[in-house]
This record gives sequence, structure tokens and C-alpha cells, in this order.
Amino acid sequence: MVGGRPEDIVFTSGGTEANNMVIHTACRHYRQSQARPGDSWGMPHVVTSGVEHDSIRLPLEQLGKDGLAEATFVAVSPQSGRAEVDDILAAIRPTTCLVSIMLANNETGVIMPVTELSQRVQALNQRRVAEGLPRILVHTDAAQMIGKGCVDVQELGVDYLTIVGHKFYGPRIGALYVRGPGTTTPLHPMLFGGGQERSFRPGTENTPMIAGLGQAAELVSKNWEAYEAHMRGVRDYLEARLEASFGKQRIHFNSHFTGSKCLCNTSNFSILGPGLQGQRVLSRCKTLLASVGAACHSEKGDRPSSILLSSGIPYDVAQNALRLSVGRDTTRADIDLVVQDLVQAVAQLDQDQAP
Repeated sequence: MVGGRPEDIVFTSGGTEANNMVIHTACRHYRQSQARPGDSWGMPHVVTSGVEHDSIRLPLEQLGKDGLAEATFVAVSPQSGRAEVDDILAAIRPTTCLVSIMLANNETGVIMPVTELSQRVQALNQRRVAEGLPRILVHTDAAQMIGKGCVDVQELGVDYLTIVGHKFYGPRIGALYVRGPGTTTPLHPMLFGGGQERSFRPGTENTPMIAGLGQAAELVSKNWEAYEAHMRGVRDYLEARLEASFGKQRIHFNSHFTGSKCLCNTSNFSILGPGLQGQRVLSRCKTLLASVGAACHSEKGDRPSSILLSSGIPYDVAQNALRLSVGRDTTRADIDLVVQDLVQAVAQLDQDQAP
């Protein structure tokens, strides 16, 4: 599914554990790599983007609070919605041990330039080795991309890649791809115990979930192009229907950035106008169940998504945002129902506002 070897896969409880494991490994490897006892390169430093999942952002913030690591959160370009390679490289220091950039954003759907980043870091690493500086490891969280586009670790050139089962119709379990774990690429356990998963991730394996993950991966390997074509067609139909129903002036697509590619299933949009905050619109819908941002962060109330604000979306537009994701079974008839529901919800709210 991702173009790796069986021995490059370590099963985890999910994406959160896999992401934490990479950060833990990079910082520990940095400390162990200091040339001679008494040498000090200083504190390990990690470069990431300002729009990562909380399972990257929060562990880095915690390490910072504990005085164990430093992190730079590179802002995405408001023009492209991407973390640009030049900006990421500009944030690298002599003490940098890891660059972690998601493959596609979970709210805007924007695909990040990970292949180019890996190539540039590889060239940089050759110079760093000659200067006696630590090698920079490259990680991408591919949770959103798998099953919706081509994911090939050889093409991406990364050292680590996070896999999340429930994002491609598998069970709620995860895995971490590591390019030659413990040999070519370091991997340090966070847990110690019975020696399962070659002691990289001890604890009795959840065999039924792993088998389910394998089956879901097989389906993706065989069918991803058909899945992608279907979802893109239905998503494009959704966006065309929204424009036709509300008018181009009243719809703002928060996932459209000039020159950037976007996931085939994601549409993040705002229906413009006062009193049309995402939560208010959803509360008037009769059939549509959706989120105003990432489904795993749906407790944040009326505050607009920090991801959208970081991507340069104005506050009043971000406040009205809705994120709809289509799936393998979504039909045009489903889209017609959803758009109809949104039209009646907005009509109700407009009426409530009328003097």
C-alpha cells in the first residue's frame, strides 16, 4: 500500500502513538549521537508546520515546557495553504534532528510538498555529516492521504510515515513505516515489556485489528485510483451545487489555494453572511451531520479553526466554515439532499435576522 517492506512496518495503537514515537526517537537518537562523552550540540530541535495534527503539536509543546527539546512551527503560506520547502529549510538549525510535515492537511485538504522537502533535506544531510552535525530525519503523517491518492515511501523519500487505519475504512489501529527500523533509521521504544514488534512496540499485538488493517490496505492497493476518481467527482459536484444554490458571491471555498493540490474528498467552505457561523447552520440542518473543523477536535465551540486562521482565511469567513468529506459510497443524490438541507437552514437563519 505504501511501497515499503514488511520489516519496515511497526504496528501501533493509532496515529497518535506513531507520531509520538517518531518525536521520542528523534530526540533520543540526537542525544545518543553526540560524538564523544562530554560533547554537547545543545538541545534537540524539531521543525514542523503550524497546521499539524495535535499529536505532533502537543508533544512538541510539552517537550518545550519540560526543557527537553525546542520546536519551530513554520507558518503555511496564505497564498498556497502549504508549508513551503524554502520556509521549512530556513527554520533548520545546527541542532535540528527532525522535520515533520503532514502529507495532507485534515481541514483544508491541501497536499504538502513532502517529496521535494525530502530531496532537499537529503542533500543538506550530506553537507551536515561532513561538518559533524546530526542527520535530520524526515517524517510525514500520511493519515489523511492514504486511500485518497498515491502514497509511495520510495517516491516520498521519508524516513518515517504514519498510517491510520480508520482513515481508509480499516479498524481503529495504526502503524508506523520506518525505513530499516533500528538499522538504516533509528527507532526507540516508548514502552518496555514482552518484546513484541521486535521490542520496538511491546505489548500483546491486537491480531484481529492488525488483520483488518491488512485487509483494508489490500483494498486500497488494488482500488485507490477508482476510489480517488469517484470521490473527486462527487466532491466537485458538491462544490458546483453549492455555487449554483447560494451564488458564487456567497460561497467561499477555504480549501481552494492557487497552485496547490487538494485531497479528492475534502471540501471546506463558508456560506458568507452575518449569523451564519458553522455551528448555527448545522444546528438548523435536518439531515446533514458534519463538523466545522477536524472531527477529532469538535469540542472547541464557536471559535474558528486555528488551522483556517493559520492558512490566511479571514476570521469572519473562518467562523462560518463547514468541512464536508465525501466517501467511497457517497452519491450525487446524497449531495442533492445535503445542499437542499443547507439551503433551508440558511433560509431559516436569514429569516431570523430579518428586521
